[in-house]
Amino acid sequence: MRRLIISSAVVLLVSVPAFAQGPTAKVTDLAWMTGHYSSATLEENWAEPKGGSIASLVRGMGRDGAMNMMEFIVVEEVGDSLVLRLKQWNPGMDARYDGFQVMALTAIGENKVSFKNNGEVAGLDELSYSLAGDTFTISVKTGQGEFDIPLTRQSGH
Repeated sequence: MRRLIISSAVVLLVSVPAFAQGPTAKVTDLAWMTGHYSSATLEENWAEPKGGSIASLVRGMGRDGAMNMMEFIVVEEVGDSLVLRLKQWNPGMDARYDGFQVMALTAIGENKVSFKNNGEVAGLDELSYSLAGDTFTISVKTGQGEFDIPLTRQSGH
């Protein structure tokens, strides 16, 4: 009997993260992200939230001005929270990896949102977005370190 109780407790503890859900949110809470933002080496174009999703098309350019990366991002409502999925391609639409990186919402506030990779596809560990005035900042955390990418609003809300 004791063995059954211990086994049940272990199964329950291992299962809890699978059922864990991020903070309560709707994609309409991300309407502040809508618009076109850019720097000399990166462009992000966020469409308005509709149908339980908000999406972005991203284009990266090298210092020579040539495109070096395309990325597609979709944030969807899952349960009472949000999930971000992203995929990157090299020029010629050559996928950088199989599958999509899937990230769960970890924090949301006024003009700020953060997601954490579920670990199924390696890449970005954490990804956050914030907006202050016309500066849209992407904060990235990888196994190699952390960095911010400031972009300037070109159009949008």
